[in-house]
Amino acid sequence: MTREKQRLKKILDKYYREYNFKRRIPHDPIEFPHRYKNPEDIEVSGFIASCLAYGKVELFKPVVEKILSRTGGNPHAFFLDFDAKRDGPLFSFKYRFNESRDIVCLLFIIHKLLVKYSSLNNAFMRHYRSRDENMANAISGFINDIMSINTMKVYRENIHPPGLTQLFPSPVNGSACKRMNLFLRWMIRHRDIDFGIWDGIPENKLVIPLDTHIARIARCLGLTSRRSSDWKTAVEITDALKTLDPEDPLKYDFALCHHGISGLCKQGVDEGCRQCRFSGSPQTVRETELRLSSVQQ
Repeated sequence: MTREKQRLKKILDKYYREYNFKRRIPHDPIEFPHRYKNPEDIEVSGFIASCLAYGKVELFKPVVEKILSRTGGNPHAFFLDFDAKRDGPLFSFKYRFNESRDIVCLLFIIHKLLVKYSSLNNAFMRHYRSRDENMANAISGFINDIMSINTMKVYRENIHPPGLTQLFPSPVNGSACKRMNLFLRWMIRHRDIDFGIWDGIPENKLVIPLDTHIARIARCLGLTSRRSSDWKTAVEITDALKTLDPEDPLKYDFALCHHGISGLCKQGVDEGCRQCRFSGSPQTVRETELRLSSVQQ
């Protein structure tokens, strides 16, 4: 490991060790699966929350709230027994690119997967192979299964409109698959605020959930020089983090992402980068820690 990498690892490890994960839960979609104790409810609520986790947090959270509030506190049982005709009218609202029927179809797809495989874990693990370098093949296979589900009961014809396919991007098309990678991090990592309820997949097979915050910070830290926020960039950033922690590279993800979400990342603002805690200056580190403490409260 180069001296520069050692310096970066020291800074990031300190940031990770001292980060108050629990205080940031209300500002993250992981808040929703944290409401449940049953692993079956955790994975279903987590899948819904992650699928809709695009745009600003304050915009998509009310939509997820509406969906889960109609499940009677037991999402798994509700969607296992879901009927598009009977229950669809309960979800007559839309979110940005997703019309109400697209949201109903998301829930119908969950229903079909639960009926066929009993859990989302079983549905996903059909496509995972231990020889795979990362999750690309497993995600692609899982999305192919989803796209093969007949949607006639929702749309009155077997179609996949843009508002539905937008919920299920695939690495095959070059997408960074931020939301799917986010869901997988929740399910597979067993540290910090992640749940670790899916066994059989090593944490170092995960790929970082690449959003605008991670992309910007990763470029600042020299983890990537790519400008496109696509699958290749997500893998490149993940591989760079593996040089810092080969077994659990995504341990830095939540803290780095929320460094951007909370507004502490000032890239593009005068003196912003020079005052960043990742510059390594003791004074700027202390100043940023004080600002971070106030944001987390």
